[in-house]
Amino acid sequence: MRRADRLFQIIQILRRSDRPVTAAAIAEELEVSKRTVYRDIADLIGQRVPVQGEAGFGFVLDRSYEMPPLMLTADEIEAAVLGAQWVSAHSDRLLANAARDLLVKIAAAIPQELRPFIAEASVAARQPLVPEPADALAATLRQSIRDRRKLRLIYRDGTGNVTDRVVWPVTLGYAETSRLLIGWCELRQGFRHFRCERIERVEILDEPIGLRLDELRRRWQRWRSEALTALRTVPRQS
Repeated sequence: MRRADRLFQIIQILRRSDRPVTAAAIAEELEVSKRTVYRDIADLIGQRVPVQGEAGFGFVLDRSYEMPPLMLTADEIEAAVLGAQWVSAHSDRLLANAARDLLVKIAAAIPQELRPFIAEASVAARQPLVPEPADALAATLRQSIRDRRKLRLIYRDGTGNVTDRVVWPVTLGYAETSRLLIGWCELRQGFRHFRCERIERVEILDEPIGLRLDELRRRWQRWRSEALTALRTVPRQS
């Protein structure tokens, strides 16, 4: 790794952390010695980058420090390419178009010498054999999450039973072969995962969700963690 790239990466490591980062942790991520990290941090401070800290305690970057948002490395560009390819192949038409537009905007903003990492990327996402349908369901679900509005679902379960449910949407999850709406179900009084292909009708209600999005997601994550723990503790049949 070039020294200029390494200095940039150290800034990125410090920017992403809300607590002091030790030289040992930085050295491990960059695969260099701690001595090199100390020297690089001294160089950054000499260039008036507001890094604070000391050996044995860790280093932090002043939150007021600003740098161009699209000062991207080759790895970051290819990560964006890979993500955009996957979204284009597995999401609905609106998100697929947004992913392609994102790459065009990145290509227009980065220096000329970095553009080959988009046009000739060394990574590629596998394309599905059957493309996702270009329907409006996913867009409606995402809109309800953004607006923090309850949903009314007419839902068909795996046995064919149809129920009418009011759901507090948490997130829309994408997998290789399916899409899942995760939400709090008023009918079942608990979190549930709804397969999108089983949603027969959806309506965004005027009634807002009574919790902030971050609180609702924390409760779902706690529920998910408890469910996974319970599965791991179930004794195996001999």
